[in-house]
Amino acid sequence: MRFLVRDRILGIGDDYWIEDERGDKVFLVDGKALRLRDTFELKDTEGRVLVDIRRKMFALRDTMVIERGDEPLATVRRKRLSLLRNHYRVALADGSTELDVSGRVLDREFAVEYDGELLAVISRRWLTLRDTYGVDVVREDADPALLIAVAVCVIHLAEKERED
Repeated sequence: MRFLVRDRILGIGDDYWIEDERGDKVFLVDGKALRLRDTFELKDTEGRVLVDIRRKMFALRDTMVIERGDEPLATVRRKRLSLLRNHYRVALADGSTELDVSGRVLDREFAVEYDGELLAVISRRWLTLRDTYGVDVVREDADPALLIAVAVCVIHLAEKERED
């Protein structure tokens, strides 16, 4: 499954649509403006919230939490620094599963893996539109909403780090 993310369409609160391969709107990333901490909601086309994404206020390293229905789903934080690539760790709420995110995040060229197996590729390579990138969910049994939320978190954390 491939999704097209039109990043940061000049709306208040950083709202933007995510489309499927046919160009149909599938998800809305709804940035909540005027909040004390960075908050996003990933919604379906009918406005139902699929996952909440929040930046943790008090953490040693920048951390974002993904929740589904008030239940923690995953925690995203920077793993380590490398000269050429960014690395982030996604700890799922079950406590035993971790996803690895690595690549050039600010360039929108990175991958999400579980135990060495590719789950999703985030890339601008096959697109010509400015401020647009693709999320290619490789595994059919993967949760697209979770993987898109992970991409949103990682990009947001990398941009915040660059600003600081």
